[in-house]
Formats: sequence, C-alpha cells, structure tokens
Amino acid sequence: MASDPLTLVRSQIGARVAEIQQLGQRLSPLDLHARMDSIRQLAAEHGMVALEGLARYTTQLALLPGHRVAMRSCLEHIDEALDSRSSRDCTTILAALAVRLH
Repeated sequence: MASDPLTLVRSQIGARVAEIQQLGQRLSPLDLHARMDSIRQLAAEHGMVALEGLARYTTQLALLPGHRVAMRSCLEHIDEALDSRSSRDCTTILAALAVRLH
C-alpha cells in the first residue's frame, strides 16, 4: 500500500495531462475545456485546492482566443499544483501565470 493516499489520484491526473499534451492541436477548445474540467473535478473531490484552482482557470482560458499558448503555460504548472499543500500556493501559481500570459 502506498504511503501517500493521493498517489492513485496523482497518477490519474498525470495520465489526463499527458493525454492533453499528446493530442495537443487536435483538441478543440470545447474538448480542452471538458478535459481540464474533469481534472478540476477530480482535484476538488480530493481536496487538492491549488490544482483545482489552476484547472478552473485553465478551463476558462481554453475557450478564449490564444488558448493554445495559455494551455501550454497552465500545464507547465501542474506539477507545482500537484505538490501543493496550501491554498496560498494556488494564488502564487495563478499570479505567476498572469504575469506570464500578459
């Protein structure tokens, strides 16, 4: 048995992120939105606050012009959000994204 109870969840999220990265340009904005929303829901169910916030923000960006660049930037912060233990980390991650995207 794993010492971290979230190991399975992290693995599932990693697989979903890898699928998004692999399919990349072939995914429509609605597909990107739906896939990121499924990650958000999984994070919410398991109390992963920073990841939930990042995924929520990413789902919004998926529907806007320039979503491909924004999506790449958001996905680069997934590991940080997965390792987070604090809701303050979500604010830090989102602030870093805002600076990067604007």
